Amino acid sequence: MRTRGGVCYPRVGGAGDVCFQKKRKKDFTGERCVCRKRNKLSPETSSSSSSSSSSSASVDLFDSLPDDLLILILSKLSSTANSPSDFISASITCKRLYGLALHSLVVSKASPKTFVLKAKNWSESAHRFLKLCADAGNVEACYTLGMIRFYCLQNRGSGASLMAKAAIGSHAPALYSLAVIQFNGSGGSKNDKDLRAGVALCARAAFLGHIDALRELGHCLQDGYGVRQNITEGRRFLVQANARELAAVLSSAAASGVHMRQLLTWTPLPHPHPHPHPQLGHLTGSGCPLLSDFGCNVPAPEVHPANRFLGEWFAARDGSPGPGLRLCSHVGCGRPETRRHEFRRCSVCGAVNYCSRACQALDWKLRHKAECAAVERWVDEEGDGADGDGPVNGGDDEMVES
Repeated sequence: MRTRGGVCYPRVGGAGDVCFQKKRKKDFTGERCVCRKRNKLSPETSSSSSSSSSSSASVDLFDSLPDDLLILILSKLSSTANSPSDFISASITCKRLYGLALHSLVVSKASPKTFVLKAKNWSESAHRFLKLCADAGNVEACYTLGMIRFYCLQNRGSGASLMAKAAIGSHAPALYSLAVIQFNGSGGSKNDKDLRAGVALCARAAFLGHIDALRELGHCLQDGYGVRQNITEGRRFLVQANARELAAVLSSAAASGVHMRQLLTWTPLPHPHPHPHPQLGHLTGSGCPLLSDFGCNVPAPEVHPANRFLGEWFAARDGSPGPGLRLCSHVGCGRPETRRHEFRRCSVCGAVNYCSRACQALDWKLRHKAECAAVERWVDEEGDGADGDGPVNGGDDEMVES
C-alpha cells in the first residue's frame, strides 16, 4: 500500500520537533527524484528539547547573582558617590536593589557627599534615612544628623549624643563641634561651660588634622583660656595652623588662577583706621601671613554640608533662630545661639558675633577686615574702653580682633 510522500504534509515550524531527511529513489521511468521522509523522534527526546528551549528563554541572569556580590557593588557605589542622586538612582532601579541598598554594610560606608541635603528638601523620609545610616555606624551621618537635631530641631540631648558617637569614631569636625558647645555652654546656661573639656576636645581634633581646632587650641594656650597659659606654645600652634591652611590650597592654587604672591602677602586693613584700636595697631600695613593670628589670604575652605544645611535652615526663617538670638556672623558656620548673648561679639565694632575663634579668623579674612570700624569708646588712645577680651580674660560677650 503506497502512501503520500512527506512533501504533501504541512511542515511544522519547530526545527527540534520535526526533522526531514532527503532521500533519492528511482521511479519506473529510470529518473531519480527527491523524496522527503519525516524521522520520528521518541517522546522523551522531544519533551526534553522543548523544555530546554523554553527554560533558556525565561532564565534571568540578574536573579542568579548572589546577594553578597550585589552588596559589595552597592558598598563601592555608596562610598564613591559624588551626590545623593548617584546612590538613589541605582537603588530605585528594582525592588531587589532597593532592599539591598538599605543594608547596614552599604549605608555604613556611604560617603559624606551622599548626605548633602538641602533644607528645603528636609522631610521625614530624609530623617529616617539619616537615622538608618547613623544606626549602621556611619560617623558622617551621625555628625550631620546630630548637628541638625541639636541646632535645628532643638533636640539637644539626642543631637549631642549623635555627635559624641561620631567623635568616638575619631571624626574631627564632630570633636571640634563638641568643643564649641563646651566653650559656649550651648543648650544650657552660662554656668554649664566646661573650658577644660573644650580644650581637650580641641586637642584631639587638632591631632587629627583639623585646622580650626588647631587655631582654637593655639588661642587657648596663648590666652590661658581653659588651660595653663603658654604663649610660646600657643604661637607655635597658630603658626602651624596657618602653615597647614596654606599647604592645603597651594596644590590647587594654579588650577584656581590664584597667584602665589597673593597668598604670601597680607594686608589686613585696606585703609588705615582713623581711630585704631589700641590693641590692633600692629595690624596695619603688610606683614608675614604665617605669623598672623588670621593666617594667609587663601580661598575660603569648602563649607561642610551640615553647616550649609544650618545656614539654609535659618535663612528660610528670616535669619533668626528665635527671639533675641543671633547667628554666627561667619557665613560658612550657620550655628545659632541657644540662649541670649551666648556668642562673643567683636570688641572693636560690636556689630558681629562669633561662636569661636576659628569663625572669627575666617570671617576676618573674607569680609570683616574691610568693614570693621572702631566705635566711640576706642577713640581714647589708652584704651580705657577695653572692658573685656572675650576668651582672653574670660569675658562672655566680647572677642578681641587680634
